[in-house]
Amino acid sequence: MDRWIRGPIGLDADRRVTRPGCRNAVVVVPTMTAGTRLLDVLPLLEADHRVQTVFTVPHTGDGWHGVEEFVRAQHGLVLPWHQAVQHRFDLVLAASHRHLDELHGPILLLAHGAGTAKSRRYSRKAGAATNPASGLDRELLTYRGRILPAVLGLATDAELAALRRSCPEALPRALVVGDICLDDMLESVALRETYRHELGVRPGRRLVTVSSTWSADSVFGRLPRLCRALRDALPSSRYAVAAVLHPNVWTVHGRRQVTAWFADCLRDGLLLIPPDQGWQATMVASDWVIGDYGSTTAYAAALGRPVTVAADGGSAIRSGSIADLVRRNAPGLRYDMALPLQEEIASRASARLARVVRAAITSRPGQAAAILRRAMYELLALPEPDGAAGTRFLPSPDPLGDVA
Repeated sequence: MDRWIRGPIGLDADRRVTRPGCRNAVVVVPTMTAGTRLLDVLPLLEADHRVQTVFTVPHTGDGWHGVEEFVRAQHGLVLPWHQAVQHRFDLVLAASHRHLDELHGPILLLAHGAGTAKSRRYSRKAGAATNPASGLDRELLTYRGRILPAVLGLATDAELAALRRSCPEALPRALVVGDICLDDMLESVALRETYRHELGVRPGRRLVTVSSTWSADSVFGRLPRLCRALRDALPSSRYAVAAVLHPNVWTVHGRRQVTAWFADCLRDGLLLIPPDQGWQATMVASDWVIGDYGSTTAYAAALGRPVTVAADGGSAIRSGSIADLVRRNAPGLRYDMALPLQEEIASRASARLARVVRAAITSRPGQAAAILRRAMYELLALPEPDGAAGTRFLPSPDPLGDVA
C-alpha cells in the first residue's frame, strides 16, 4: 500500500505543524541536473518563516538512478510522488518539463542548464532523431491547450524572441530572469584561491579541468583516456588535473562504475568532482578547461577561463546556439601540438570568448536573484521580505563536497 508522509500538508496538517499558516512550495526533482539548478534558486525563499518548502521525486516508471538519494542528501522533507500529485501547492518550482501536467499549483519553470533553447538539434531520447530539442516548444509548454507554467523563466531576450515564434500563447507567462548559476559563479570568483586550496591545488600549480557532458559524442564518450593522457603528459609538480562529468553520466552508469573507470587516474591524483556539487567551484578554480558542447564548458568560457574544445558535437549542434558559439570562438584540441602551447592559445582567445558566451547565457547579468525572488513571491501572494529576512540561506558551506 502506498504510504503518505505525515508532513505539513493535507487536511489535518494544522494538528502537526509548529509554524501554522505557511505557504507551501514544492521542489520537483525528476533529474539530478534539474535538482542542482533548483538548489541555486531555493535559498531565495526557504529562510522565510511564512513559507514551507518540500521536495518530491516523480516515480512514473522512467526515473533516473540515484535521484532520490541525491534529494534526501539535501535533508529536506521528501513527499512521495503519489502524495504530491494529490495536493495543491502555493508554488511549484521546476527546472524540467517532465510531469508538470500532473502537478497542481502555479509553476515557475526554469532551464536546467545554460539557456532554454538547447544546443543540440535533436533530443537524446531513444528514437528521437526527428524530435525537436528546444525547451520552448509548444508540446513541452502546453497540455491539452493549457499553458503549464505560470511563469516561464528565460535567460535572454533572444529566447523571448524565439518563444514568440515557437509558442506565442506562452508569451504572457514569460519573464527574462537571466542566469542565477552564472551570477553566483561570477560573484564567487573572489573565492578562487579558497577553492583551489580546498581542491589541494598548491600555489604555483595550474589546474586543468576536463569538462564532459553525457552521450557518446561527449568528451568522455569519445576520449575516455583523455584524463590519463593529461596526467601522463603534464608534470604533477606543475599541474593538477580534474574531471567534471554531467550528472547523467553518474546516474546512467553508477558511481561505482564511473569511479572504477578512473581508478588509475585517481591513484595518480586526478580530482574527480562529484555530480551533486562542486563543479561550479572547480570551474572558478581552473586555469584551463578542455571541454565539449555541454553547459559546464559554456559556463567556464563565460567566466573567462581559457577553453579548448575536444568534442564539438558535430552536425547535431544547432547553429547559433551557445555550444556553437563556444566551438566557433575557442580553439580545438590538437594532437600535433604541445599542451602548454595549446593552453597559451586558449588563453589568448579567452577574453573574446567570455564576452560572446556571457551575452548568450544571460541578458540580465547580476539580476537573476532579485528577479526570481520577486516572481516567486508574486506567485505565493506574499510581500517580499526585506532586511535579514531576505538573506539567502546557504545550507551547505562546502562548495566542493567530497572530491574523490
